[in-house]
Amino acid sequence: MHNIEDIIQEATSLPVEERIIVVDSLLRTLNMPDPDIDKEWAVVAKRRLAELRSGRVNPVPGDQVFARIRERFGR
Repeated sequence: MHNIEDIIQEATSLPVEERIIVVDSLLRTLNMPDPDIDKEWAVVAKRRLAELRSGRVNPVPGDQVFARIRERFGR
């Protein structure tokens, strides 16, 4: 059996796309997907997209969002 260091070394040597699959698979074992919650998030995402497309809300660039977070929390 492999030890944890061997597993990590092998995983980090994979191409990025394959590492994403490994990470996603591991995370799913920690936080099992819930179809009901996924459906609710899909409803929220569709509503937000409609709000953006209609012009009811304006997008905020990510760098501005993170700058506000750093200002607020001092990081």
